[in-house]
Amino acid sequence: MIWAGIALVALIALAPFLLEAWRVQMDTTLQADAPGQFAMLEGGGTHYRWDGPEGGPVLVLIHGQSSPNYIFDDVVPGLNQLGFRTLRYDLWGRGFSDRAPGDQDEDYFCAQLKDLLDQVQPRGRVSLMGFSMGAMIATGFAAKYADRVEHLGLIAPAGMGHNADLLLRITRDVPYLGDWACRWLGAWQLRTGIALGPCSAEMKARLIHETTLRGYMPALTSSLRHTLAETQEAEHLRVGRAAIPVMAVWGAQDQVIPVALADKLKALNPEALQIIVPDADHALPHTHPDVIVDSFAKLSDDFI
Repeated sequence: MIWAGIALVALIALAPFLLEAWRVQMDTTLQADAPGQFAMLEGGGTHYRWDGPEGGPVLVLIHGQSSPNYIFDDVVPGLNQLGFRTLRYDLWGRGFSDRAPGDQDEDYFCAQLKDLLDQVQPRGRVSLMGFSMGAMIATGFAAKYADRVEHLGLIAPAGMGHNADLLLRITRDVPYLGDWACRWLGAWQLRTGIALGPCSAEMKARLIHETTLRGYMPALTSSLRHTLAETQEAEHLRVGRAAIPVMAVWGAQDQVIPVALADKLKALNPEALQIIVPDADHALPHTHPDVIVDSFAKLSDDFI
């Protein structure tokens, strides 16, 4: 009886890790269906795609912690109509990109972006637009490489604080138990949230499919611990001193990134253009793509 109990406890403890091993591996077979190209970078293969007029000013779109580059599907057409040549890509561990090793901190993601730009857009300045955690990557990159950044767009930006429920706090703060919780309960919670979200049925299916791929949940855990656990006061101050034009769009009903943080950004960078959308939550790219496009157009009158 005792041994049966020990075996049961061991099975429960190991189940999420066994499940992770059984998940579908992102490999060349799956990557063959990717709607874009691949850049073979030092850390691993990165899936990217271009849209919009060739020769137009380049605008790089950086998705958030859990949603690959197709989160911008509704935003890209409007940006292309403005004349931008948009470049979007999958962060390592998401979408069609490789599951590259390493702690997913700001330097990890900035290195991926720098290496990608060095390969596909080696000359000239680019504009950046980041959503949620992607806004942290965009801000970190602009702070490090200000001479390469023309404009900076931030959508529901992480980096100045966020709301974390009990599961997220355990995942972030408790080794092993947090890994267990994210791989088991986190995947279920994420699928439930997606199913109840505002995006289309097709988008929901694509996002839920991510949770079935090996390496995805560990990537979320790592970025939660090494990127989202940090704040970017110093980076925002450097961006302000570099006089990079900044736009930030906030959802007044956002329960993930509270709109009150707009005051914090104002204190760090008083020149930033800030737009608060009264009826929006964290799903701004799905629910208010036109607001994002119009807001970015207001950032400067000399884009094109």
